[in-house]
Amino acid sequence: MKSRQWTWGSALIVGVALLSAWLLSSCASVDRSVVVPGKTPGATFVGNDQCSHCHTEYTDHFAETAHAKVRLKSPEQTGTIGCELCHGPGSKHVNSGGDWKETIVNPGKKPEACFQCHSGIRARFQLPHRHPVAEGQMNCVDCHNPHGKEIGKPAGGLAMARRNQTCAECHQEQTQSFVFEHEALREGCVVCHDVHGSPNPKMLQQADNNLCLRCHAQAPGPAAQPGQLFIGKVNHTTFVQQGACWSCHSSVHGSNINPRMRY
Repeated sequence: MKSRQWTWGSALIVGVALLSAWLLSSCASVDRSVVVPGKTPGATFVGNDQCSHCHTEYTDHFAETAHAKVRLKSPEQTGTIGCELCHGPGSKHVNSGGDWKETIVNPGKKPEACFQCHSGIRARFQLPHRHPVAEGQMNCVDCHNPHGKEIGKPAGGLAMARRNQTCAECHQEQTQSFVFEHEALREGCVVCHDVHGSPNPKMLQQADNNLCLRCHAQAPGPAAQPGQLFIGKVNHTTFVQQGACWSCHSSVHGSNINPRMRY
């Protein structure tokens, strides 16, 4: 009984932790509050109108995005502060004529501004297999458009709405058109890969056959024996015991020569 109680207690703790991480990293349709905005020593807030004089390509769309719903709770200034929530107070930036060095927080150079809210994502970048954001070789804006220039597309215009197009900018070989396509690519790379970080090689959602069986497991036919696994009318019972699915189906993203996803 003690063992069972401990198990349920542990599950509850893990569940609460995961829910908290999701809430912190979510930009849903409701207003959110941030306690500490980006900081620039000695600078003061100037408001979105000042930013829009030079940055119309961003401010024209920003009010419609999920990020525009985030609010600041601070004795200095309350309510929505828009641009300066992520970029920090902008007086030095304005007075310098737009020089960004040391005058403004630039999330395109350092991801810390994003991690203020997306703390759960920060944790994923510490996992063994991840995109090299923590190493400074990439940044959040390489994949996401925080200003919402694609607001007319799904997912609030944060660029990942383009699904594989974002990944294809770097992973052209995997996202090219194939004669025999892997249908999973229609849903997007994130169906199989956790793009922020994973404990599994190649940032896979799961490290074994269970990744593929989420889509490819089939109900046994009338001729199947108990315990047998059929996929595509082929008995895979012994195959799945010999290694991961991609040991045989080595061209997992698609193939130009073999409908069974082989090179």
